[in-house]
Amino acid sequence: MSAQQTPRTHQGSPGRTVLDARDIARALTRISHEILERNKGAGDLVLLGIPRRGVPLARRIADRMSQVEEYDVPVGSLDITMYRDDLRMKPARALLPTEIPPGGIDGKVVVLVDDVLYSGRTIRAALDALNDVGRPRAVQLAVLVDRGHRELPIRADFVGKNLPTSLAERVSVRLADLEEDGIDAVSIEPKGEVAE
Repeated sequence: MSAQQTPRTHQGSPGRTVLDARDIARALTRISHEILERNKGAGDLVLLGIPRRGVPLARRIADRMSQVEEYDVPVGSLDITMYRDDLRMKPARALLPTEIPPGGIDGKVVVLVDDVLYSGRTIRAALDALNDVGRPRAVQLAVLVDRGHRELPIRADFVGKNLPTSLAERVSVRLADLEEDGIDAVSIEPKGEVAE
């Protein structure tokens, strides 16, 4: 965002909105085309969203790909709860579904989809979870937002928006697909104002 632009905000957000619905739609369209281009089509692809917001993002990317390729890219979800390295430090979490599309992931190119890439620990957990599900030929990573501050040597292959942030801030992604969100928006908020 240039210094001359004023941040966009919407009601209910204590921070500043950096991506609105149109921005998110454009980013997902670009990511979809980049995935297809890098993989020379959709034939061997499987998209696995990381719950919660990675799952609807994966579905949206697959929808855009099917409009280009006239092929339905398989989409599933990969719960990483039991693979997290912070289980002892945070309250118990509910397990979310892992749904692997028919045909599995063996020999396929799996694209993991998440909303925000931060420390890299979520993706490390996802790679561990993936090992228990099958053996893909390759694994790629698509994220809506890369906010930096990596703690592990993990890099996204496809990024909607690089969004440098401070450690005192939180990136909040809201998606209209989820009832509790009801809107497509990405905002940067002071960490203390929103529960992690």
